[in-house]
Amino acid sequence: MTFTDIFSELWSSLSLTEAHAEAPPADDDSDDKGEETGEDEEKSGDGEGEDGGDDAGDDDSGEEEEEEEEEEEEPEDIKPKLEEECAKSSQCAPLKHHYDACAERVTKQQEDEDYKGPKEDCVEEFFHLSHCATQCAAPKLFRSLK
Repeated sequence: MTFTDIFSELWSSLSLTEAHAEAPPADDDSDDKGEETGEDEEKSGDGEGEDGGDDAGDDDSGEEEEEEEEEEEEPEDIKPKLEEECAKSSQCAPLKHHYDACAERVTKQQEDEDYKGPKEDCVEEFFHLSHCATQCAAPKLFRSLK
């Protein structure tokens, strides 16, 4: 017996059976679905006698919650505005200058069809600028949240 025979016998003895789940029924049969949902409604209709009062109360509270959500307005997120201001500030000005210069070089590379130099992107410059703006905006943001 060779090594491959031993391995193949071992593998066949240890092979696991695969479990297959049934696929959900297709929505193509709208006639069949109507009949099935009718039966489900009848079954659920029988159970309503026991909990009939509770279901009516749930519907009313759901409507009240929706009205409250409509009345409440989402507070404005000031973080993007603070970061934009910080990116324009003197603290991040050198990084913004490097990013703008890089963006100009990349734009010229894309416009020049005969350019054969290395392809450049401004990811590093962008992340440096973004980090500076975030570090500058964080204390201002947390002061306004208190």
